[in-house]
Amino acid sequence: MGDAFIRHIELLGYEKRFFPSQHYVYMFLVKWNDLSEKVVYRRFTEIYEFHKVLKEMFPIESGDINIENRIIPHLPAPKWFDGQRSTENRQGTLAEYCYALVNLPHKISRCLHVVSFFKVRHDDMNPVTDSQIKKPEVFLLPKDSKQSLTDITGPIVLQTYRAIADYEKSSTSEMALKAGDMVDVVEKSENGWWFCQLKNKRGWVPAAYLEPMDGPDESEEQEPNYAGESYVVQKSYTAVEEDELTLREGDTIEVIHKLLDGWWVIRKDETTGYYPSMYLQKAGEENSVKSELRNRSAPPRRSTIRNAKSIHKQGRKQISQETYRRNSKKYIQSRWNVQGNSQNKANVIIEKKEPQENKAKAQPAVPPRPSKDLILNRCTERTRRKIL
Repeated sequence: MGDAFIRHIELLGYEKRFFPSQHYVYMFLVKWNDLSEKVVYRRFTEIYEFHKVLKEMFPIESGDINIENRIIPHLPAPKWFDGQRSTENRQGTLAEYCYALVNLPHKISRCLHVVSFFKVRHDDMNPVTDSQIKKPEVFLLPKDSKQSLTDITGPIVLQTYRAIADYEKSSTSEMALKAGDMVDVVEKSENGWWFCQLKNKRGWVPAAYLEPMDGPDESEEQEPNYAGESYVVQKSYTAVEEDELTLREGDTIEVIHKLLDGWWVIRKDETTGYYPSMYLQKAGEENSVKSELRNRSAPPRRSTIRNAKSIHKQGRKQISQETYRRNSKKYIQSRWNVQGNSQNKANVIIEKKEPQENKAKAQPAVPPRPSKDLILNRCTERTRRKIL
């Protein structure tokens, strides 16, 4: 395999830390050429020093010789005092800088200086903390890029979940769990892998291994949509459980229920079943980042977890595949009935109009011929002479 390089850098937000003194660090999700994803934390002063060295390494591309040749993006210098407002307001500029940086010619974007700066450090995985000092406050960037950055008005309170069973990580980007661990969820990905933190550890965890604290059911889970959304299978999958579907790459299906554990309920013709969401892509969209995850395994399902122990007396509400199929069949039948009624109405209108268009025009009625006595009594002399 060749040298490592960065495919994408995404700004997630920033943290307000209180140890050893109050300061701010930006959170970046760095995606590498081996499809691994790492979260790193950098102060803005570090980023600016990195930027200055990069300009010195490439004086032509930085515009030092001729400003018209500049392709390395601009980055404003740190302020004498960087508070929370300047940290927050700088996010748009920093996000654009990272996007431009990765899209520079390979001799710049893949140089050792760039790769080394964004590699995971020991402090990224195990930040220095003090149990006597309060936890860092996390400020996440809105996922909708069109949303104004000023919408971030305060620290986001991360949701706390509990692990229902032990989980052994299978890659360095994941995080191992023990039953009963309390984790804070930083990001909920729709593919069923959630980025969590536990004390000094951070990593991806299957959503199926986590349960909310206030009840067994997810308040954020959507209701079924039996109208369905059209998706295309990006990776083949062979069903392991009876309620799953086997599909091939390129198949077109309809998603009728998006579940947070990454296993969506889909409809193929009149059959329904579970399928990994990370192997699907919305119809009509170009290959997205999701398609680059095709070499990763799907997250485990909750029904396959052994020795799961919940703190809730009641189990999670779950819709059976029989209910999905029955309701889906009813929806499809009602849709056909509506279409059929519309067609019948159109036909009736046409049938009523056709006889009127083909019907011959009515001839005027011919009045009866007047009698001889009536002509003699009422007509002129000239007319009376004709009948005499």
